[in-house]
Amino acid sequence: MADLKPPLLRGAIVQLIEDLGFVAPNIITFQYNPAKVTRNMKPWNPFEVDPSKRAATASQAAPFDPEETYQFTLELDATNDIDIENPIAIGTGIASRIAALQKLIMPTKGLIGDLVGAAQALAGKQNTAQVEVKKVPLALFVLGAGLILPVRVTSLTVEINEFNALLYPLMANVQLELRVLTPEAFKCKNSVAGDFAKAAYEFTRLQEDALAILNIANSVVDARSMLPF
Repeated sequence: MADLKPPLLRGAIVQLIEDLGFVAPNIITFQYNPAKVTRNMKPWNPFEVDPSKRAATASQAAPFDPEETYQFTLELDATNDIDIENPIAIGTGIASRIAALQKLIMPTKGLIGDLVGAAQALAGKQNTAQVEVKKVPLALFVLGAGLILPVRVTSLTVEINEFNALLYPLMANVQLELRVLTPEAFKCKNSVAGDFAKAAYEFTRLQEDALAILNIANSVVDARSMLPF
């Protein structure tokens, strides 16, 4: 009987683009899962408070969740897609994958808003009477069912290693840094995407809490080995 292997889960970044009250998810699946992910958590430090107010701040106070970031590198390679004669890969290599990642840091007014704006600019009828503040859509960092967090891309670096004859990239490494957005970031404005983001954050934290409780059982076993009787 052949060994049954579980399907490989791929990580992804899901951009939540709001348009006309609906959310259009732009799912960017990782071609290969990152070999290494660095998670950094910086807690709020009561000792960095103004010395004149430090006496009123308890040493164990924690009014905010820790600042949390993730850094990792994605490998992009057009070789397999070219081998199976994917026309997009044959023509433009991995340019479409890079373009999708770049969208994570580009401001937008929504799919319809961007389309209308582009059409107006092309016709020379762009409205300049009112300056609209564009925003980067919310995104969810998904690394399996145990980690789904709202994030903002704070750094994106593309290192291209090989080009095709038309100078489209064939191989590249993309370094990403993501900062986790806590529910505090969405409390001033209600939106469908914001509700998704808060639910994802709380779902991930709930799982972490459950795992921490499970670790108590391990701690009891470890404690027995420490006792002299």
